[in-house]
Amino acid sequence: MPEAQDSKIANVDRLHAYMDRNNLAAVVARSGQNFTYLSGIAYPGTLARLLDLTDSPRGVMVFWPRNGEPSIILNKTAEPLTRRDSWIKQIEIYEGYSESPYSRLCAVIKSAGLARERIGIEKNFVSAAHWQREITLLKEAADLLDEAYLDAFRATRHGDTERKVHSRIVYNCLDRGAGWVHGILSSSTNMINYGGEGDTVFQRGDIIRDDYIAYCAQGYPGHQSRNVIFGKPSNEQQRDYLILRDIYDKTIERCQPGVRSGDVFQFVVQEFNKQGWEYKPMLVGHGVGSWWHQQEPIMSRDSDIVLEEGMVLAIEPHRGHWHIQDMIVVANNGPKLLSDKFSTREMFVIE
Repeated sequence: MPEAQDSKIANVDRLHAYMDRNNLAAVVARSGQNFTYLSGIAYPGTLARLLDLTDSPRGVMVFWPRNGEPSIILNKTAEPLTRRDSWIKQIEIYEGYSESPYSRLCAVIKSAGLARERIGIEKNFVSAAHWQREITLLKEAADLLDEAYLDAFRATRHGDTERKVHSRIVYNCLDRGAGWVHGILSSSTNMINYGGEGDTVFQRGDIIRDDYIAYCAQGYPGHQSRNVIFGKPSNEQQRDYLILRDIYDKTIERCQPGVRSGDVFQFVVQEFNKQGWEYKPMLVGHGVGSWWHQQEPIMSRDSDIVLEEGMVLAIEPHRGHWHIQDMIVVANNGPKLLSDKFSTREMFVIE
């Protein structure tokens, strides 16, 4: 029986130079050409079909971090030949047909400490079905959170506490099937936004600020923020909300493929300045994915990351207690709103 390759044939220096130029912490090789080149093994017959068919439930791939040892993600059928012939020694085995290879890939990425890093993939070999499935899961999670919000706020009354409303939102999410939930909720009279939900009582004229994440199927989250006011808004409150809502709409419109993240941030700063406002938050939005809701691209000052088609973003330019946040998909024909079950055209009013 021949021994596995002891040395790399691939031009690793060239690969690393490419990764450095593109600010990649790792790459995933899924195509037959790149898998074979990096793994040093050419699959015959049936095993080759695992590379040819992008929708194969038994797909194989190479995960190559910029630093550290690469690994091969595969099913049991491909294991013996791979262990014999490939120079890559780190093998990750998933259960074919019952476990997604991409679920195992996500676990490998997390284990490598790269869950928040920029990773290159082959768009033409990671099938559109997998991309669309991710967006479907995010849409389902967004719907769940919006419905949990709506039911919670419809049940809220003057005299309720932050703690009571927070508990209602968390319960509603879990009752609808979320795996776990976390977030913040505070009154506009409470100046400490991240100090936990306490016994502050909501009175007429108070505004609820919130920011929740409900993790659902396969760790994909809904992530939205909704403003609520107790009693009829004053003229000043109505004016401020509508100004922010207009800036918010314009910010979403700028989220197009090819747009630099830092330029979206700068746009918000300029729009705030036109109103005589200072933009104090560190970001205006961020990417959303599985496991951890706040991923690249982080839309912050001077960020050079360019938006791409298919990215899911949580957009949230906010000011004090005025905090609207929605999830959108970046698309060539314009951004698509995922979190559309709870309209933010007007404030939610509790009479």
